[in-house]
Amino acid sequence: MNYIADLHIHSRYSRATSKEGTPEHLDLWARKKGISIVGTGDFTHPAWREEMEEKLTPAEDGLYKLKEEYILKETGHLDMEAPRFVISGEISSIYKKNGKTRKVHNVILLPSLEDAERLSKKLETIGNIHSDGRPILGLDCRELLEIMLDICPEGIFIPAHIWTPHFSLFGAFSGFDTIEECFEDLTPQIRALETGLSSDPPMNWRWSALDRFNLVSNSDAHSPGKLGREANLLDIEMSYQGLYRAIQEGKGLSGTIEFFPEEGKYHFDGHRKCHLCLSPKEAEKYEGKCPVCGKKLTIGVDHRIVQLSDREDGFVKENGRPFESLVPLPEVIGASTGRSASSKKVMEQYENMIANLGTEFSILREVPTEDIQALWGGHIAEGIKRLRAGQVKRNPGFDGEYGTIQLFDPDEIQNLEGQMSFFAEFPMQTSSQEDAPVPGREKEDAPVWKNEEQTQEKETGERTGTEALAPAEEPNSRQKEAVESFGRTVAVIAGPGTGKTKTLVAKILYLLENRRVMPSEITAVTFTNQAAREMKERILKKTDAGRNFSRLTIGTFHSICLDFLKKQGKEVILAQESDKEEWADTICREYGLDISAGKFLSAVSVWKTKDGEVPGREETVPEAAMEAYQKRLKENARYDFDDLLLETLCIFEEKKKEEQEIFKEFSYLLVDEFQDISPLQYRLVKAWNRYGRELFVIGDPDQSIYGFRGSDGACFEHIKEDFPEAQVVALTENYRSTGNILKGAVNAVSFNGGEERYLHPVKEEGLPIRVVETGSKMAEAIFAAKEITRIIGGIDMLDAQQQRAGQKEEKNRTFRDIAILYRTHHQARLLEKTLSQEGIPYVVNGREDFLGKPLVRGTIQFFSSLIHPEDGGYQKDAQRLLWGTEETFPSIAYGQMAEKYREKWKKTSSKKLLAQWMEDLGRQEDKDLQKLLGISVLYPKMPEFLEALVLGEEGDLKRCSGKSYTPDAVQLMTLHGSKGLEFPVVILYGAGKGELPLESEKHPVDIQEERRLFYVGMTRAKEELILTYAKEPSEFLGEIGEDCVKKEHTGKARTLESGVQMSLFDFM
Repeated sequence: MNYIADLHIHSRYSRATSKEGTPEHLDLWARKKGISIVGTGDFTHPAWREEMEEKLTPAEDGLYKLKEEYILKETGHLDMEAPRFVISGEISSIYKKNGKTRKVHNVILLPSLEDAERLSKKLETIGNIHSDGRPILGLDCRELLEIMLDICPEGIFIPAHIWTPHFSLFGAFSGFDTIEECFEDLTPQIRALETGLSSDPPMNWRWSALDRFNLVSNSDAHSPGKLGREANLLDIEMSYQGLYRAIQEGKGLSGTIEFFPEEGKYHFDGHRKCHLCLSPKEAEKYEGKCPVCGKKLTIGVDHRIVQLSDREDGFVKENGRPFESLVPLPEVIGASTGRSASSKKVMEQYENMIANLGTEFSILREVPTEDIQALWGGHIAEGIKRLRAGQVKRNPGFDGEYGTIQLFDPDEIQNLEGQMSFFAEFPMQTSSQEDAPVPGREKEDAPVWKNEEQTQEKETGERTGTEALAPAEEPNSRQKEAVESFGRTVAVIAGPGTGKTKTLVAKILYLLENRRVMPSEITAVTFTNQAAREMKERILKKTDAGRNFSRLTIGTFHSICLDFLKKQGKEVILAQESDKEEWADTICREYGLDISAGKFLSAVSVWKTKDGEVPGREETVPEAAMEAYQKRLKENARYDFDDLLLETLCIFEEKKKEEQEIFKEFSYLLVDEFQDISPLQYRLVKAWNRYGRELFVIGDPDQSIYGFRGSDGACFEHIKEDFPEAQVVALTENYRSTGNILKGAVNAVSFNGGEERYLHPVKEEGLPIRVVETGSKMAEAIFAAKEITRIIGGIDMLDAQQQRAGQKEEKNRTFRDIAILYRTHHQARLLEKTLSQEGIPYVVNGREDFLGKPLVRGTIQFFSSLIHPEDGGYQKDAQRLLWGTEETFPSIAYGQMAEKYREKWKKTSSKKLLAQWMEDLGRQEDKDLQKLLGISVLYPKMPEFLEALVLGEEGDLKRCSGKSYTPDAVQLMTLHGSKGLEFPVVILYGAGKGELPLESEKHPVDIQEERRLFYVGMTRAKEELILTYAKEPSEFLGEIGEDCVKKEHTGKARTLESGVQMSLFDFM
């Protein structure tokens, strides 16, 4: 049987992809296109595998199809059998080989989800495969191939888009000159190569070294609508084995469907910034440098093939498989009628055509043009006729700029017979925006069709939630000064958006690659585990020392100390929360303290981190009581978190210079977020680096927001006192926020006094800061939800959002572009209700109160007892918290549950385990357990889930709003948890009196720290900042200044268009 197969795609779990990358929409679009076999993409992502397990069912051997209950109703009119899915995924390898950094993408096909699970489990031990559907691993391609063959010999391994300049097997910048150099002795296991969008079979025929391989083509689609841009023609039995024989042996591989190679965004050489597009011969004339600016040109696919080929252009390979060059039907309709391919009218026409004439591929390839003309007029029929004959005008793409294909000259549109009445009301000349010429080429007045994937990448590809980077790869002068300094001590004052993380990563890379420092001598301390993971990923992407990366130490103070103590042979057992609370209660009674166990433990923590000094609390918690608590810990051979640091500090301060071995890994010590370290951590930094070579600290005193936890915002002053020779570098160029946002934030924080702040925005002035007054907390939460709906394209409900002053056009936003920040987790409760009512996906970040509820704690302790049976404390806590204090029944109940789950936790995802657990307890509707289930979605295995719950900082824990993870979600977090992140749009919720600064009868307000917290929240915004409050504003709002603010008022009551009064009950 003849089939069309598109095997390389991406789901919604990859970066820069459509939120419709789901099994349902892939099934729908495969039917529309006429694709019989489609790759699933992204099999390494645990949430995507879980979704596939839920929605797909086995079909023919090794293939899957969508379950009936998930098929979208739009498929009803499509006359095509359900498409089959084959498990597939793309993996990016970045590593050093033969003296050069290699960046290569490979596609893997597997015969089952079980094989995908096994392979992913192995890859998980090598690198992070959770953050992106296309994971980046520091793994040699040969080793990746060997791992696949060991785990699944039936797997298919295909080097992807082999000519792409930056990430491919033969790419001009990071690829190889021969396939043997890459895969060595395993080269015979490679049977097929993916040609990519910027090359077609004749271009590949020019290099005889490729004659032995089967050439395949796939779309690499980032959205379902892009399926089939390139595809494979197969004559096989419908099974994985049939597919295997076609790709690996060529049996049944009939040919391919191709992009026009000129349309690919790396076909010719060029320099997009200078609007310059050059053929290989022209580029050679300029010796590979841009004649406009003198910088290096991006070498295109055509040029790279010229470099490696040994045959003349136009060579036809004997027995070369046939191919067809096509463009998607919407683009043909648009180019044939003078409309944008994505316009509503064109898409209506597209849907009508496939409903009446068959699938998109049958219309493009087979349906007689007479039938098309009879139903839809001469323009489209003529366009398809020319497409089939290859009668098109080609404008090649270059340096990331997609090429264009032109079907008609301007005057032909009006002269063709059979004008379509469907478009009769439209002028046949396209808008100036649609007709904009490709930079560097002569302007064409005729309608052209453009590949619109580029637009999508621009809209969704920007990574939010990360530290701002300078536009250029090279550091600016101040950053460079910090990076290249040889000073014994360097203190970098890095204001928000000045590229703090970029500078820190660049410093590590400079040590590794320029100064050739051994990775084992470098330690970088981060504020959260998430920051540590992201820093490792950044270094792995860029470093030339990838193979030694594991010897580089990056982590939080607590994780580094824990690892150190274990290496020293210490038996480190952290005290259970229940034990700590029990001891605290006992001590409070003994000393007559009228405070809760939690307050007592907080006081002890501050006492330890402030080196035994607790200003203002001596009378409430006497030092003798705290020493009694510490004695209990030692008697029971237990540690709390602060003890990890204290024990480590003791060891380092006692060591003498002659015992320098333990100091070696701290020879080059780098500390992030230095403004938020405690006196204890400061002592630890000095002890670690006592015999070190260099100390590099970076942070911002104006972002010191953890004084309540013992941090000391004056640590930069201490550095200057303790290290008089310290070199101080100030980063002042802000690459993140617009001028208005930065102006308002600096105005506010300046009320704290001190030296004048210098922060210079690189971006333009931008929109004013919107300060929105609402009539109640309910109205404020509703406003936030409705505003998000409007931002991403919904309909306004409140009058205040009907007009945006100063904004000429709306930007296309996605949910992931937006964050809501608030002072306390309690404020998120109403927000969650309103967001859910609007159907807005969201992720709650941070350590929430529900984690302290008995049922949740008991659940955590129960599974901990199974994973750590040697520690009886977990079982004791689980029995007490879940089944009460009676001796007999709790033990029996625990035993029955433990028997059921003792082995199950090892092979079942944490999400499924928790769901089954809730069912066994009869607590499926318990809201606290449902929230715990929401966190488990992001942690495939129970051990890492429990570790995150125990060790995770405020910025480490995330809870999904639904039962599955979606990367396209609004981020909810406290102001504390937002530090270090950035978002195009920020709603700072609860900027009202009593909420910010947070007023409490029990604790005095530290007004300066609260103002710094406000400053941190404001400077998370890149382009839009909205401050909301109910009734009375925070005093901080009056400090922003009038010239950068637009004030709005939603009124005390708002009604729907139907006149119905909104009520809180609408959101319950």
